[in-house]
Amino acid sequence: RFLERSRTPEILEADLAPLLLELTAWGVDDVNELSWLQNPPKVALEQARVLLEALDAIVGGKITARGREMLALPTHPRLAHLLLEGKTLGWGALAADLAALLEERDPLRGLEVGSDLVVRLEGLRNTRNQTHQTRGGSFAQIERLAAQWRKLLKVQSDSHPIDPFVVGQLVALAYPERIAQKRSGERLSYRLSSGRGVRLREDDPLAGEPWLAVAHMDAGTVDGQVYLAAPLEPLDIPWAIRNHKNVSWDKQNGVLLARLERKIGELVLESKALERIPDALRQEILCKVLYGEGLALLNWTPALLQWRARVQSLRVWLGAEKGESWPDVSDAGLLETLEVWLAPHLNTVRRREDFAKLELFQILSQVLDWNQSRTLEELAPAKMQVNSGSQITLEYHPDGSSPVLAVRLQEVFGLTDTPSVANGRIPVTLHLLSPAYRPVQVTQDLRSFWKNAYFEVRKELKIRYPKHAWPEDPSSAVAVRGAVRRR
Repeated sequence: RFLERSRTPEILEADLAPLLLELTAWGVDDVNELSWLQNPPKVALEQARVLLEALDAIVGGKITARGREMLALPTHPRLAHLLLEGKTLGWGALAADLAALLEERDPLRGLEVGSDLVVRLEGLRNTRNQTHQTRGGSFAQIERLAAQWRKLLKVQSDSHPIDPFVVGQLVALAYPERIAQKRSGERLSYRLSSGRGVRLREDDPLAGEPWLAVAHMDAGTVDGQVYLAAPLEPLDIPWAIRNHKNVSWDKQNGVLLARLERKIGELVLESKALERIPDALRQEILCKVLYGEGLALLNWTPALLQWRARVQSLRVWLGAEKGESWPDVSDAGLLETLEVWLAPHLNTVRRREDFAKLELFQILSQVLDWNQSRTLEELAPAKMQVNSGSQITLEYHPDGSSPVLAVRLQEVFGLTDTPSVANGRIPVTLHLLSPAYRPVQVTQDLRSFWKNAYFEVRKELKIRYPKHAWPEDPSSAVAVRGAVRRR
C-alpha cells in the first residue's frame, strides 16, 4: 500500500477555540483576511465562535474582559473559564483540582469505576495527603499541575468533603453544550443541551441520575460514550437557563400551538401554555402556513376574485403608463408580499378556520393607493349600465383578455356599438342571452351582429318566446328588461 504523501494539516483537525480567542484579542474581525497555508474550516471556526460566546469570552465578535483573563491563563478557554468562575464562586481550590484532572489522562482508566469525576477528585486528594515518599503515579502528576493552578489563582488547597453537584456546576462552566438530561423511561441514555445523545455504561454509578455535566466523551456512531461526568442540578446553573417562546403550527389539527419553555440549550426544564403570542412571531408562523398550504385558506368570494382580475387586467393594459405601478395580485405576487399586505392582520388567527374569517376585501384593497382605486373604478368598472337601465356585472380575466358582458339581447336594443372599458381601448365580449338567460350569440362586433346574424336569431326567438317583442330594427328599438306584448 502507498503511504500518504503528507500528514493532514493540524488546522483541519484541531479545536480552533484557542486560536480564535487569540485572533479576536489581536483585533482580527475576519480570519479569512489573514494569509494561511491552509484556510481553517468554516464549520470548525463557527463551532469555536459559538463556544467562546457561551464562555463569555467574546461578544459581537469582540473579546470581553473575561476573555482577556482567560487568554492570560496557559490552558484551553474551557478550563480557563472553569478556573476563573470557580474562584469567583468560592470554589477555587476544587476548580484547580478539576482543571488539572481534566488536562491529564484519566488516572483510573482501565478500571471498572465508571465515569464519576468525584471518585477521581477524591483519589487526587488522597494522594495529596500522603507523605512525599509514598506519592507517585498519575495522581502525583495531576497534583503537581493542580498546585500550579492554585498558585496562579492564589488559593489554598481544600480538604472539605466534595459536593458532587458543585463538581457538576464546574464541569458545566467548561462544557456548557454537554449538559445532559436523562431521556424519559431510560436509565443509561441522555440527551445533551447541544441536541445529540450520549450513553453511560450499564454498571456506571451515575446511571439513573436525572442530569449530568459531561466532561469527556467520544463521538460515537449514534450516541456518544460518556467517560467523565458529574451529577448536576439544573437550577444551580441559572446562567444556562433561557426562556424560549415556542410557537408552531399543528398542520394535522390546523391550530397554532404556543408554549413558554425554560430551556438549557435543546433541553426543556419546564413548559407551559403561552397566554399571548408576540405579534411578530405569530405573523411569521402564519405566513409560513400560507406559503405551505396556499392562499385557498382565505375566503375568496366571487366579487374579490373579480376585483383581483380587474387589477390584473389594468396591470396588463396600462403597464407603467403615467408612471403608475400596478401591484401584482396574482397568487404568486400575493404570496411574495404576504408580510406587507396580510401579516399585520393575522393577529386574530389561531386556527385554520380563522383565516376564512378575515375581512379580506378590506385588507387587500389597501394594496392600491387612492388614485389607483379611483382609476380602477373608472377604467375597469365592476358593472356596466346597458340601454335597459340594468347594471350588469362584467366578468374580467387575470390575463387581461376582453371582459365578458353577459346580457339579455333585449336589454341592448338601441345600442349600435360594442361597449368598451379602459377609455375605449378594450372592447367587451358580449354574451347575448335569450329571455331565459340561454346563450344566443357571442360577439365583439355588435353593429355587424344587428346587420347580419340578428335576423336568423330573431326567427328562432319569436317562436320560442312569442310574448316578447322582436323588432325588425333592433338598433333603433327601445331596450326592455322583461316581456313586452308584441303588436
